[in-house]
Amino acid sequence: MDQAMISDPAAPLFALSLAPYLLFLWWAWRSKRLPFLALLGFALTLLFVLVTIVAAVIAQVRYDAELANVDWLHGGAEAFLSLSNLILLLGFGGEQLLRVNPESPQTTDD
Repeated sequence: MDQAMISDPAAPLFALSLAPYLLFLWWAWRSKRLPFLALLGFALTLLFVLVTIVAAVIAQVRYDAELANVDWLHGGAEAFLSLSNLILLLGFGGEQLLRVNPESPQTTDD
């Protein structure tokens, strides 16, 4: 692997950021204050992180490139972020945004 990837100065900060996030997930699960879909969306964000790490390693080993430079791996990893964001949106009541209500007043510029 590339020496710059191994000695990334942000790596310890990334590892430290997982602890508060896991603590948040633990609290959210135990408190039952969040809708289930929202909690699932937050948990899927961890899946996004895992998929991104695996994709970055594959990009480095197989293509000797950064993840951002291997479009199909980068796009696949980002799809998991989109999925978690959609589930979060739906969990916090976003299904109302997706619903089409024919009874709602519509304005026209006639």
